Amino acid sequence: MTAFMGELIGTMILILFGGGVVAGANLKKTFSFNGGWIVITIAWGLAVTMGVFAVGSISGAHLNPAVTIALAINGDFPWADVPGYIIAQVIGGFLGGVLVYLHYLPHWKVTDDPGAKLGVFATGPAIRHTFSNLLSEVIGTFILVLGLLFIGANKFTEGLNPIAVGLLIVVIGMSLGGTTGYAINPARDLGPRIAHFVLPIYGKGKSNWGYAWIPVLGPVMGGSLGAVFYQAFYKGNMSEMLLGVLIANIVVLILVFILGRKHPVNGQSSSEITA
Repeated sequence: MTAFMGELIGTMILILFGGGVVAGANLKKTFSFNGGWIVITIAWGLAVTMGVFAVGSISGAHLNPAVTIALAINGDFPWADVPGYIIAQVIGGFLGGVLVYLHYLPHWKVTDDPGAKLGVFATGPAIRHTFSNLLSEVIGTFILVLGLLFIGANKFTEGLNPIAVGLLIVVIGMSLGGTTGYAINPARDLGPRIAHFVLPIYGKGKSNWGYAWIPVLGPVMGGSLGAVFYQAFYKGNMSEMLLGVLIANIVVLILVFILGRKHPVNGQSSSEITA
């Protein structure tokens, strides 16, 4: 199997399990209806663990464009392979969303809330506040990448590394995920959101494309920051890349803050449960 197919299949597995648990909690007349946040966060952690077990030996199991970019910044992955990995991850996310749709086929029609249906595929803010929503994704993915680099720096008994990664996802979800549904992965949000957009889901409503840039840009910003932070403070490598990433993050956050004040959307809440 090629690395491209590894990333595609691994991300598909991630979304099948992760989106699947949200579907079970959101869609009516499932045995797991109203399963709650704890169930969702644990299942998402296990979804990552299974994806890593499935393709870790084939592609490295990035399963996340923010991770791929961060590893390239860190010098652990060739930049030339970044576009192919990202394309594979987005396709895998889309296919995972399709599988979740098919698995829960009769439940879409008996569920009235279009927000609950969108929440199966894509994330959304608990309170719509553009700057804070973006910052939440930056912080969450910063911790994700920093945690992955911490885990990678330690020696584990063979087979335990994916479990440690899954636990990292669980704690991020429980501690930081309540604001935006913790996308912390552009492919995890964009691929399934496209699936929501194109699939004939009964009563689905809009795909909320006005918000979709946040779970794409935020994780890339946070992941990049995590990579240069690790290099600077744990490896002692104060490179020009550190300064560039810091400036880029600060400039984007300032611009979003200013634009958010000019065009406030504060107080609009999202009705869906996402993760």
